[in-house]
Amino acid sequence: MNTVLERASALRHGAPRTHLDALEAESIHILREVAAECANVALLFSGGKDSAVLLHLASKAFFPALAPVRLLHVDTGHNFREVIAFRDAAAHRSGLELVVRSVDASIAAGRVRLRDPHEPRNRHQSVTLLDAIAEFGFDACLGGARRDEEKARAKERVFSFRDRFGQWDPRNQRPELWSLYNARVAPGENMRVFPLSNWTELDIWQYIEREEIALPEIYYSHVRPVVRRGDLLVAVTPLTPARADEQVQQLAVRFRTVGDITCTAPVESAARTVREIVAETAVARITERGATRLDDQASEAAMELRKREGYF
Repeated sequence: MNTVLERASALRHGAPRTHLDALEAESIHILREVAAECANVALLFSGGKDSAVLLHLASKAFFPALAPVRLLHVDTGHNFREVIAFRDAAAHRSGLELVVRSVDASIAAGRVRLRDPHEPRNRHQSVTLLDAIAEFGFDACLGGARRDEEKARAKERVFSFRDRFGQWDPRNQRPELWSLYNARVAPGENMRVFPLSNWTELDIWQYIEREEIALPEIYYSHVRPVVRRGDLLVAVTPLTPARADEQVQQLAVRFRTVGDITCTAPVESAARTVREIVAETAVARITERGATRLDDQASEAAMELRKREGYF
């Protein structure tokens, strides 16, 4: 945490305040508001870049004490092994309790039914998440979603109210004038809170560079077998094998976002360092989800429906 003290000292001595300082201060304010207003908080931690930044901010917000949260990961069972290994190591370093609940367990319990055993499981995470919220009695869940990711998420308030069925109604949200937040909930209701709402993908990478935040290695350029499907690349894995008419290529790629293997696509890239990724992101003309998520080719209405059902 030396960088925290050094930056605070620099600001006190008149160093110019950057846009990253402003975003960081806003996020820390939100995290402290959650701690002040909510009794039982989970930080949704998948091991992806946004949740890694959120965990870093939570550590800063309450330093030298531990953040008053538990880490919660809803595991689809279709995650990249590098990301799961990073998740466990990062949770251990943080000193926070990591709670993992799996879609596989929801399937075994009959809570989730798949039409196809290899279908993407992202939409089924809602059931597992709502069950975990009920199991632990969480009244707030911190998430790393950003408004720039896609149109349905752009409708979210920072404090996103969910009713006792875990449902989101964009027409029934609370005003947030002057950054004043109302976190009051009745038993069974909860808040989804998004401290990174006003950040962009470029902001995230610039902050990762400044704060030297560790990430899973698949965010950086590496060579792996892929096939082309339309405008997207698909990693060849046991869950996503090449089709008979597809040609497997060994390409230098990286992942802009990570999630369920069956719906997460890499992009061609030679960027091996955070600085190179910052430069690449600054000129990107397609959003990270538009360029890399096979399941986000659906309409905005379909994504909004998922969120109404309890999706992150």
